[in-house]
Amino acid sequence: LRELIDSDALTEVEAELQRLTPERAARHADDVSDMLRFLGDLTTGEAARRGATPRWLADLEETRRAIRVRIGGEERWLAIEDAGRVRDALGVPLPVGVPETFLEIVRDPVGDLVGRFARTHGPFHVADVAARLGLGSAVVTDTLQRLAVSGRVVHGEFRPGGSGMEWCDAEVLRSLRRRSLAKLRKEVEPAPLVALARFLPAWQSVGAGAGRGLDSLVRAIEQLQGAAVPASALERLVLPARVADYAPAMLDELCATGEVVWAGQGALGGHDGWISLHLADNADLMLAPPDRELVTALSTEVLSALDGGAALFFRSLSERVDRPDDAELISTLWDLVWAGLITNDTLAPLRARLGSGRGSRRTPPRIARGGRRRPALPSRLGPPAAAGRWTLLPARSADETRRYAALADVLLDRHGIVTRGAVQAEHVRGGFAAVYPVLKAMEEAGKCRRGYFVESLGGAQFAMPGAVDRMRTFAGDRRDDRGRHALVLAATDPANPYGAALPWPERPLPADGGKGHRPGRKAEALVLLVDGALVLYVERGGKSLLSWTEDVTLLQPAVDALALAVRDGSLGPLAVERADGESVHLSTLGVVLEEAGFRPTPRGLRLRA
Repeated sequence: LRELIDSDALTEVEAELQRLTPERAARHADDVSDMLRFLGDLTTGEAARRGATPRWLADLEETRRAIRVRIGGEERWLAIEDAGRVRDALGVPLPVGVPETFLEIVRDPVGDLVGRFARTHGPFHVADVAARLGLGSAVVTDTLQRLAVSGRVVHGEFRPGGSGMEWCDAEVLRSLRRRSLAKLRKEVEPAPLVALARFLPAWQSVGAGAGRGLDSLVRAIEQLQGAAVPASALERLVLPARVADYAPAMLDELCATGEVVWAGQGALGGHDGWISLHLADNADLMLAPPDRELVTALSTEVLSALDGGAALFFRSLSERVDRPDDAELISTLWDLVWAGLITNDTLAPLRARLGSGRGSRRTPPRIARGGRRRPALPSRLGPPAAAGRWTLLPARSADETRRYAALADVLLDRHGIVTRGAVQAEHVRGGFAAVYPVLKAMEEAGKCRRGYFVESLGGAQFAMPGAVDRMRTFAGDRRDDRGRHALVLAATDPANPYGAALPWPERPLPADGGKGHRPGRKAEALVLLVDGALVLYVERGGKSLLSWTEDVTLLQPAVDALALAVRDGSLGPLAVERADGESVHLSTLGVVLEEAGFRPTPRGLRLRA
């Protein structure tokens, strides 16, 4: 039965049998008297661990309800009702003055003492009883065999991790099996949705668990590789949430040394776009398929110039393709970036493009002496939006099996518990059906577990070893102050489970009768989670907010976290005009925003860094 008895259940049962739990501790002298009758002899230290005080023990001795005897070479307290029993079984001399009624001959004194030891302990060896009572092993063995005939004790292998044959009281064993079964049922019981919402940011070291230094950044990229996030959110929200001391130079160092590769996965409005980070060692397996429909004549020339492993600065590339018009070449370069065909050894051009939006303009002409205008000398490295060395992205592996195996590994590492919704939100080619056979094979090989771990998300859930146990630690009620930890996340951040592994929670109809905004995993949108609960959704631009609760104990930490992100510079100035479909001035959410430092304006509430 070693594999059937839960070690935690055994620990709990033994503590309860020995009255070592707080609820079973002695509260007065009468409790100590009952404890001595139930457990048998105890040393002063053992009695104290169960709540007894020296004064209570002395009172019991003065009132002749307990006596002190020597058993196994040490002084112990004993209920006076056991005086004759220990005298006849162990040959213990008794103190003077024990009433005759407690000295009557007992029918089976040794059997009584051994049986009491059994029913107040978990599985034990003969030597344990012999050492406790000061008896010979042969006497104890004979007594246990007699008790086994009557069904009071059983013989076998019980204790998890133990060795040799053991004895156990029959009722204690039944209690152990019931408790172990209850724990097993609890383990297979699916956790609530909020447990996954609390677990996922912690699994990805977001917020309070953020690391520091270059090693933490490498670990974050290892988990994020292949996940498409808006370029505008990558260094403002996504990476700083995982690396407390993140600085752009850290990512540039990894890119310049060839450790990390970044790739575009489609353009967004303005100069923004979807990008992904990859460790160079397996970039060929993780890169998304390129979009070759965007390739033009100039694009083909650029690709040919970079063919063969060339890494060219903008001016060198311009000379090879013979295009003196910077704007046209810059536009082509970024078309190729968003198509997933080329990259750069730094993110500086991406930052310049996002920050100024001037990367595609012509260099202004310079004024020569005499007032005549002449063309400006071209920068050797090119315009800021084209700085750095441009290269082709690694060729994608043609082995589909290896690609999906690598993808399954990364999904497990990123999510801990992979669900259908999480895979679909990442727009995996072929969807969940394409990854499912690989995850199933990994389960059969013992590399992951399959089960119904989170309620309402279907039975096809796959988990990393240890992920399920860790998630269950987040399933309890966390309404205390420690549970009021707010997170500000990009709506597209893989650490945000809503709209991916979890559905967006239902909201009451907005004030405009249902025509209000709807949440989505949109670029530049934000979510604010408090203890895993979705509290606020900030639309792109910050002019509109959606809320899921009117509980101020949840709203206040969410709004405070939003205000702190603005003041820290993670977000730009925020001007909220509408909340839940109505003017923010008329909304209860407006009061909470003002308490967090937002200032009223004619159009709404504003906060600047």
